[in-house]
Amino acid sequence: MQTPLPLPSLPHRATGRLVVGYSGGLDSSVLLHALAQAPGLRAQGLQAVHVHHGLQPAADAWAAHCLATCRSLDIPCRVIRVHVPRDSGRGLEAAAREARHAAFAAALEPDDVLVLAHHRDDQAETVLMRALRASGPDGLAAMRPWRCFANGWLWRPLLELPRTTLEAYARAQGVRWVQDPSNAVDDADRNFLRHRVLPLLRTRWPHADASLATVARLQADAADLLQQGDADALAMARTSNPAALDAKRLRHLPAPRRARVLRHWIDTLDLPPLPARAIAWCETELATVRDDQTPVCDWSGHRLQRWRDRLHAGPARAPLPTDFRAAWSGVSALPLPDGGHLWIDGAVEGMNWVVRARQGGERIRLPGRTHSHSLKHVLQSLAVPPWVRAHLPLLCDAEDRLLAAGDLALDADFDAWLRAGNGRLIWSPPGVMHTVFDVPIA
Repeated sequence: MQTPLPLPSLPHRATGRLVVGYSGGLDSSVLLHALAQAPGLRAQGLQAVHVHHGLQPAADAWAAHCLATCRSLDIPCRVIRVHVPRDSGRGLEAAAREARHAAFAAALEPDDVLVLAHHRDDQAETVLMRALRASGPDGLAAMRPWRCFANGWLWRPLLELPRTTLEAYARAQGVRWVQDPSNAVDDADRNFLRHRVLPLLRTRWPHADASLATVARLQADAADLLQQGDADALAMARTSNPAALDAKRLRHLPAPRRARVLRHWIDTLDLPPLPARAIAWCETELATVRDDQTPVCDWSGHRLQRWRDRLHAGPARAPLPTDFRAAWSGVSALPLPDGGHLWIDGAVEGMNWVVRARQGGERIRLPGRTHSHSLKHVLQSLAVPPWVRAHLPLLCDAEDRLLAAGDLALDADFDAWLRAGNGRLIWSPPGVMHTVFDVPIA
């Protein structure tokens, strides 16, 4: 008599294939076997992916075991080999996890479901690890049973089950699995909790795992509520530029909410997480109102910068060198030393132009004007931020008359020449913080 594993229903949103992350260990072996016994799930396109990390001498044998098991279950199996750097600075465990997740993401087609075998004991370990790292509700929510992943979904159907249930199922069904010797080593934080800490807790509190899993569920509810509030507050503080927030509206938020909004904003920009010192910098800068300075805070190769009561975020890049000067014919794109490019969209005969960095004191006569303006005044009137000005290439003729400042300000005669030939000057800055220039020139 078969003993079915109690699996939750697959969320109705999922219509793609079920792709099981199959290591060959006990947990994923039980998961794969149980899913294979469910005709409805098998019919949805059940298959397995084994990630070959190459970190253990038996790695090839494990891959062979997974392929053989899948053949016996009539389930397609794909083996993906990954390179795990041993000197990444993040630790071998973290590097292997990152490589594994990248392999899983690459294996998914749109709306596929990655199915992982994490169980309640794993959840208890995760809650403890997050607590020891001083995590808030988002971290203590630990592993979610269902969430977006890559271009599909991630499902953890065993998250409510203890490992003992999986072991009993494996014995009853004759499931065979491989043993990873690294799981028995206490050097890794998770293994230390698994082999030393949690067994001790269970001797005093037999239901410790269930209690910690309940903490995760409660914190997940709290995190969801907080995240909705964060999204609403972020929407109120947004400007026409996704990489800039309204500092005035940020000031009106309570400090804890403001910190969450800032982190959420940075996450939406796909930038590295903000460290605590960057949040503290924001608190200091947002507490003052002044336009005479442009304070900055750098982190992980990126920069926060306050200007004209806007908080901007983006990559921190070296400006265009002040001694930069290059001849340019305009026929092909000109690469700039800061990573930007300048080119003419349209047919251009070889010209005798010079592209250089700003030196100060330049003037330009704009279209529709009878006299020239200071370039500095023009850029200020256009609300061009200082960090964009630092990358701005100047296009000059052979007599050093200014024809264009990037593509932001064009000389009247040069503009007319371009229009006559249906041409357009385009400046592609490096990945700097962009700003929408919508302030008219006075």
